Amino acid sequence: MNEQIVIIGGGASALMLASLLPGKSVTVVEKNAAPGAKILVSGGGKCNITNALMDADFFVADKSFVEPSLKAFDEKDLLQWLKRRGLEPVIRKGSQYFCKESSRELLSLLQKESRKQHFLYNETVLSVSKRDTHFYVKTDKRMLTADAVVVASGGLSFPRLGASGIGYEIAEKFGHSIVRTAPALVGFTVQKEQFFFKELSGASADVVIKVNGQRCRGSLLFAHKGISGPAVLDASLYWERGKIEIDFLPGFSWKNVCKSPKQLSSLLPLPKRVTKAFLLQLKLQDKTGSKITDNELLVLKGLNHYRFAPAGTFGYSRAEVTRGGVDTSEVDSRTMMSKKAEGLFFTGEVLDVTGRLGGYNFQWAFSSAVSCARFLGHL
Repeated sequence: MNEQIVIIGGGASALMLASLLPGKSVTVVEKNAAPGAKILVSGGGKCNITNALMDADFFVADKSFVEPSLKAFDEKDLLQWLKRRGLEPVIRKGSQYFCKESSRELLSLLQKESRKQHFLYNETVLSVSKRDTHFYVKTDKRMLTADAVVVASGGLSFPRLGASGIGYEIAEKFGHSIVRTAPALVGFTVQKEQFFFKELSGASADVVIKVNGQRCRGSLLFAHKGISGPAVLDASLYWERGKIEIDFLPGFSWKNVCKSPKQLSSLLPLPKRVTKAFLLQLKLQDKTGSKITDNELLVLKGLNHYRFAPAGTFGYSRAEVTRGGVDTSEVDSRTMMSKKAEGLFFTGEVLDVTGRLGGYNFQWAFSSAVSCARFLGHL
C-alpha cells in the first residue's frame, strides 16, 4: 500500500494538516474508533480554540522555535480560516475563544475538511523505519509505505483517550533527544500540612500563584486530591519541585480591618468555611476585626503569601497536556521537519512546546500543522 504522506495521530494538529494537504495524498492512522477525542473534552466540552493575546511568551518552549509558526499562522489567521468555513468562536473570560455551543462544532468542521484523505481507525502504529527514500510505517494490521511521515500523536496526557508515547519512540529511533516529560496544566496533590485543603473540596477562591518567577492569576478550586482550577493548572506548567506561593487575598486592603465590627470569617473576601479553616491552621480565633492584635494581623497577612511545597500533581490521567517532548533544536522551525531524517516531521504536542491555559496549545497544534503543510504541499 503506497501513500505519499502518513500522519500518525488523529487529533487537532493531524486533522488540520490533513485538511490543508491535497486530497488523496494522505493516510491518517488513528488508534481510536474516531478522531479528535481530546478536542471533544477540552474546555469543558466547549473547546478553547485560541486566545486574542498570542505570542511566544505564553509558551514554555524555545521562543525562537515557536515564533515562526505563530507569525505564519496566528490567532487572527485561524479565526478567519474557521469563519470562512462557518465556525465563529465566541470570546469568553476576556480573551479566550471558545466554540459557541460545543467542541463538536470544531471537530465536525475538521472532519469535513479532511474527509478527502484516507483514514485508518482502530489501528495502532508499532514502529517507523526508513530505507533509501521511503518510510515504512508498521501498524498492528498492515505495513504502509510513504514518502513522508508526520508524527502528530500528541503527548501522554489523557491515556484513557488513547494517548501513548509512540511519538517519542519514533523520534528516538531516528536519533532525536526527548526533553523529560511531565504532566502539565494539572492539579497539585498536597502534603500532610495541607491535608485540610481536601476538607474544603468544592470551595474556590480567586488567587495569584507565584512559581519559578511566573505569576498565575485566576480561580483556585479545592479538591479531594488537593487543589485545582485555572490558576493552579497554569502554575503546574512552571512547577517542577519545591515551594509555590499563593496570594489568597489579591488586592485586598487591610487598611480598615482593625476598625471593623465584622467577624474575620465574614470580613475576608473568601468563602466563610475557607477563612475558618485558615484561622484554625493559623491558630487564630474568629473574632471581630476591631479585637485583633497587631501580631494577629501580621499572621493573618500571611494569606497574601502562603507558601508550601506540593507533594506532586494529579498525574497524566488528569493533565490537559504534556510538558517536554521532542527536542525542538533538532527540528526545523519553519517546516517542522526533522534535522536528522529528511521527510520525517513533528507537529503539535509531541514537540517540546507547551502553552499556558487559554487556547495556546490548540493554536500551536494548528500553527505547527500549517507550517508543515506549506512545506509538504510542495513535495
